[in-house]
Amino acid sequence: MPKDQQPDSQEMAWHALPLQGVLEHLEADEGGLSSETARQRLARHGPNRLTPARRRGALRRFLAQFHNILIYLLVAAACVTAALAHWVDTGVILGVVVINAIIGFVQEGRAERALDAIRDLLSPKAGVLRNERRTTLPAEELVPGDIVLLQPGDKVPADLRLLSVRNLHVEEAALTGESVPVAKQTEAVEEGSALGDRRSMAFSGTLVSSGHAKGVVVATGDATQIGRISALLGEVTTLETPLLVQMDRFGRWLSAAIVVLAGLLFTFGTLIRSYPPADMFLGAVGLAVAAIPEGLPAIITITLAVGVQAMARRQAIIRLLPAVETLGSVTVIYSDKTGTLTRNEMTVASVITTEASFDVGGSGYDPHGGFSVQHRPVAPEDTPILQEVARAGLLCNDASLEAVEGEWRLEGDPTEGALITLARKAGLEPALESEELPRTDAIPFESEHRFMATLHHDHAGHAFVLVKGAPERILAMCSRQRRTGEDEALDPDFWHRQADRIAANGQRILALAFGTAAPGEHELQFAEVETGLTLLGLVGMLDPPREEAIRSVTECRRAGIRVKMITGDHAATARAVGEQLGIGDGGTVLAGSAIDDLSPEELQHAAWEVDVFARVSPEHKLHLVEALQMGGQVAAMTGDGVNDAPALKRANVGIAMGQKGTEVAKEAAEMVLGDDNFASIAAAIREGRTVYDNIRKSILFILPTNGGEALTILAAILLGRELPITPVQILWVNMITAVTLGLSLAFEPTEPGVMRRPPRNPKEPILSGFLVFRIALVSVILVGGTFGLFLWERLQGASLPLAQTVAVNTLVAFEVFYLLNTRRIHDRLRSTDDLFGNRYVLYAVAAVIAFQLLFTYAPTLQHLFGTVAIGPTTWTRILSVAVTVFVLVEAEKAVRQRLGPG
Repeated sequence: MPKDQQPDSQEMAWHALPLQGVLEHLEADEGGLSSETARQRLARHGPNRLTPARRRGALRRFLAQFHNILIYLLVAAACVTAALAHWVDTGVILGVVVINAIIGFVQEGRAERALDAIRDLLSPKAGVLRNERRTTLPAEELVPGDIVLLQPGDKVPADLRLLSVRNLHVEEAALTGESVPVAKQTEAVEEGSALGDRRSMAFSGTLVSSGHAKGVVVATGDATQIGRISALLGEVTTLETPLLVQMDRFGRWLSAAIVVLAGLLFTFGTLIRSYPPADMFLGAVGLAVAAIPEGLPAIITITLAVGVQAMARRQAIIRLLPAVETLGSVTVIYSDKTGTLTRNEMTVASVITTEASFDVGGSGYDPHGGFSVQHRPVAPEDTPILQEVARAGLLCNDASLEAVEGEWRLEGDPTEGALITLARKAGLEPALESEELPRTDAIPFESEHRFMATLHHDHAGHAFVLVKGAPERILAMCSRQRRTGEDEALDPDFWHRQADRIAANGQRILALAFGTAAPGEHELQFAEVETGLTLLGLVGMLDPPREEAIRSVTECRRAGIRVKMITGDHAATARAVGEQLGIGDGGTVLAGSAIDDLSPEELQHAAWEVDVFARVSPEHKLHLVEALQMGGQVAAMTGDGVNDAPALKRANVGIAMGQKGTEVAKEAAEMVLGDDNFASIAAAIREGRTVYDNIRKSILFILPTNGGEALTILAAILLGRELPITPVQILWVNMITAVTLGLSLAFEPTEPGVMRRPPRNPKEPILSGFLVFRIALVSVILVGGTFGLFLWERLQGASLPLAQTVAVNTLVAFEVFYLLNTRRIHDRLRSTDDLFGNRYVLYAVAAVIAFQLLFTYAPTLQHLFGTVAIGPTTWTRILSVAVTVFVLVEAEKAVRQRLGPG
């Protein structure tokens, strides 16, 4: 067995081994494996694909959706209505149960789809050396020790240790978070290097953007870095949202209270009042029907659905309904940097010459932007040395940049795209410059020599060389530096200081140089560029922050939400971008290597105190999210890469980028941003807070109705009176009028100041002490008015059906007036907009009036519900009593505001 296939082979530091040591360890050579050896290894280690996750069957997944206390209550209510032969209501209740189950069943498959999306990242074909001959094989047939050949456009088919490279750049953003393609090399790197620094490796699922290479397979399938992420994703458990946790707790409390109260009532009636057991059983059933809020789950679901539609209009697509409400309780947002907080478009921000340090305006590939020195504008046409630097960057360049439908599209390396934009800002036209100074030869960039050089001729026959590359490499190739008037001897110390200063601002640095060549020379040799060049200057580049992201970060902080940046970039870059965004304020940056050394307690402290994290791995992102959650925080995480998927799934709200995000990230997340705009997150949080407010309003509206009904029945039995409302009439109120009115609250607009208050405590019960008081107060008002008017009618000689009809209409009228109170939980209603600003409230009130007129006067409904017609005088009494709830609740608000929060 090759030594690489020991159980811990995926942990071996292949990037740190010399090439010969890698080949010896794998029992391989650069001519490739024999077919027989490859067959044996494939049989021993299996195909190069990710192991499918074990899944529950569809039936088990569907049945699991019913394991919820509120569902049990609804099923119990359906059984009660069926026992009463009220089949319409039975059908409505069971319909709600089935719809909820279907929604949960459909949504539960997202984790499996995320794993499938990861599997789809693997390359279908691979160029391989077998039996010392090149052949193309299905990537599934690769085994450790195979020699793989890479070329531009290839998807890397397995984890490779690179044996030879020529100008190889690999796009690793989806795996490491690097914002630009990574230049690769064959030299070993340090064993403890972060994933993004393992330049001697090419990882499965990444994309070759330029160059060619040969590498040996060191890991396949589950042992690759992609495989490790897939395993992490499979192990991550999705947390329940705060709303689901609270509703489950509330449902258990409510169900226990209903059972106990019904039992006590049955015992009291039979033992104390000597009612027949059969009558008391019906009374207990009536109490249970009255107390169960049958319509509440439907109202919550519809309120969440309304929030989903509102968010979709703001480019925030919700994949899981409860995530809408969870957004309202988010306390921390972990945001990926590249493409989320930044534009993912490299931009030259500074140009350093011997004469000045120029700041460059504008961002991205849009060529609008000027130059300044110490905040004073500078015209590039009046600064020849600046134009020389820009021209060198434009001509020593293999990229192209063009405007397509108003957007600038880049073909090639982002760094070279930034240099083309710099040239345009300096007034240079790429096509004209290439025509006047055509290229005749080039030395492409390779990681071994770390520079690119091009040979040009002008139309007068002069030949010259332009070179760009790593500053330390270019400085070693230069003997002089450009200055207007006459060049001078190179001052290396000056340039090193300038390079350090630019790097401290988080900018990537390139040096540009110039040299002459013999007029008749048309081929460029290494010897001609390695010495004697003249340094033109340095350029500093960065991936600029989105302007709207800066504003959104400020808005989130004002709303009491901590925004933290997490990136695969280096610490200096992360700190600089964080400062521009208002994240971290230039404080501590924690690197992934340091995270490994922290204890669980230290990690929990760092996850809260540190705002910028650099050079992190997928495991680090996951551990940071878990550490925050251990501290009681509600964490959201944004991301677009494969490396983000485990943390996206674990986060309370995973937020994936819709345009630049991988399918893996989208499937693992609860929310997808259609415009990749961080600003949409703030809008989604605002909507999430509104949704939670509206759910509380719905609960605050519905529960007093149930409380009033239950107390009315309880009072009647305790006083030995007839039931003011029958069980069938209770179902009418609960499922027709209460739900119709309660649904209108789902459309309540956002209240003022919603983003100026801190996130709600996720541990706070959905029914606070204040809400319990309000529910109790309104329940007492409802039972006093409803039962009182019922008794008054009976004392006046009214028949039992007439008195019950009055009681039902009184209860519904109470609901209509109380609905207006509920539009503002704390604030008094001061204007007509406060009363009638939600047109859906008016629609609901009109619908309920129509329902009650049918309930009272339609012969068919009179027969079904035992009602009789009532006259205008009776309606006047009903409305006079019902309006008291509006007056008393507004008075309670006024007293509470006068007393203050305490």
